[in-house]
Amino acid sequence: MKEAPGVSEEENGASPEAEGGTIVDPRRLHEAARIAEALVFASSSPVPEAYIADRLPGGVDVLHVMRELKTLYAGRGVNLVAVDDAWAFRTAPDLSFVIRTDETEVRKLSRAALEVLSIIAYHQPVTRAEIEDIRGVQTSKGTLDVLMEAGWVRFRGRRRSPGRPVTFGTTRDFLDHFGLEELRDLPGLEELKGAGLLSGRIPSNFQVPLPLGEDELAEDEDPITQLDLEELGLLAPGGKEEE
Repeated sequence: MKEAPGVSEEENGASPEAEGGTIVDPRRLHEAARIAEALVFASSSPVPEAYIADRLPGGVDVLHVMRELKTLYAGRGVNLVAVDDAWAFRTAPDLSFVIRTDETEVRKLSRAALEVLSIIAYHQPVTRAEIEDIRGVQTSKGTLDVLMEAGWVRFRGRRRSPGRPVTFGTTRDFLDHFGLEELRDLPGLEELKGAGLLSGRIPSNFQVPLPLGEDELAEDEDPITQLDLEELGLLAPGGKEEE
């Protein structure tokens, strides 16, 4: 069984180099790997990299530690995977068929919900009116509610345009569910055509849009405020969440 990062270097009397060329005590690196491993293992959801970094010994590069752990778990039954700027343990893809669960199966999305989710994923930040313009049909509030209840879609901000419409974007749970490390890992044009999701008669100048980063606001987008949340019914007046 391979040991946590730092052990083999210590036995050989060598000092490993972290990212940036900083020399780190092998024992400190080994302890940092154990701490990071424990934090991710104990969490049911992806653990933010910043949260891990705050709990590691001083002078240890968190990205170096996480990459070492990712390599360590690469050939095992569970893999350490990056989800946006967070980390999680997930069942190795080739072993997913042996996992059995008694949990209630998640309701399958309707065709309309899948279309809306795809539009949000590729065009975010996007408003409801823009979603309807792309689809060519009106989008019901229920469709968006289903996606938000699933935890895959969220309010991003307000568009700096008349009426200040709300913009939608995907969440970290969306990336985690679909096995994506970041939004740039969404299937490209050739992959979509190969999967039969695009017709062979698409315009020659068509390009799959590249969405912004998870927390990156567009130039014409303002962040959601507490007042916005109250207006949208997500917070009761005074800042308390609606139950």
